Amino acid sequence: MKMLILGGTRFVGRHIAEAAVLRGHCVTLFNRGQSDPNPTLDVERLVGNRDGDLEALRGRRWDAAVDVSGYVPRIVRASAEMLAPAVQHFTFVSTASVYAGAPGDRVDETTSTRTIEDETREDYQDPAAYGALKALCERAVERVLPNHTFIPRLSLVVGPRDPTDRFTYWPRRIARGGRILAFDRPDRVVIPFIDARDVASWVVAGVEAGRTGAFNVGGKMGVTIGEVVETCRTVARVPGAPPTWVSETFLLQHGVKPWIELPLWVPRERDDLTGLDSTRAAAQGLRLRPLANTIADTLAWDGARDPHVSPKAGLTAEREAELLRLWDSADGRRQGM
Repeated sequence: MKMLILGGTRFVGRHIAEAAVLRGHCVTLFNRGQSDPNPTLDVERLVGNRDGDLEALRGRRWDAAVDVSGYVPRIVRASAEMLAPAVQHFTFVSTASVYAGAPGDRVDETTSTRTIEDETREDYQDPAAYGALKALCERAVERVLPNHTFIPRLSLVVGPRDPTDRFTYWPRRIARGGRILAFDRPDRVVIPFIDARDVASWVVAGVEAGRTGAFNVGGKMGVTIGEVVETCRTVARVPGAPPTWVSETFLLQHGVKPWIELPLWVPRERDDLTGLDSTRAAAQGLRLRPLANTIADTLAWDGARDPHVSPKAGLTAEREAELLRLWDSADGRRQGM
């Protein structure tokens, strides 16, 4: 199969490209050529810009296209319109953040998606707009290529090559040892997360099968932060005292930023994806590797990174120590009840 990937150099897209090559497909990447200056993947590369410079795509044909870098409806629509006569199947990689479910609700593919008053907005990096803009992107692709569009809606994606550190923080922090601050309590369920390599294998298989429609692609429901922490400790072989479980009230009172300073933590009133249901994708072959494998591979990849690059998420050692000192005080514990 001849497969075009819009993006394909960093994280999920890179894993999809690798999975496609491994399965014997002829892969072309289209991107700006900036994120992977020293490419090691042996694929065809086309350089352009999705916002106004699609000329490298003109006159070419592929069996399938996979869009892993679409966030702005106007730009996504332009790419789809250019490729509509050139491909038989189009995959738009979306997000579970498109859903408008309430905290605690079960979320499946029939759940309503988010809307936004100003549909011309392009500030997708604003969390308040991100999900609604991705939902508009989905609709734009479906209008251009009706009955030929495959939409995986991803939960939190983790594993090697993750540029966000939103999961990597925990294996790295626990491997460092010492006293560890953890949020809420061990049985607190976290938003389902999935290894990028499991996403990639399933998406490529879906492209091969000509799959269409929307599918939730998340990890196992019901995983707790206690399970994550203890698995990290086992993999990293770090003995010692149990983590210090600090209440959500205390964290909010002291301005700790969810996701950013304390990855995997989302306050209960904002936790609308814990119930993300991927049953439909599982019925179509989605398989998840053991958590310990993801942690071990993430830790190995993280250990090989440039040590001078600052983490993008997680508490600094100084901030963690200060929070623990405040929690230990009588006033801190009382405020955190």
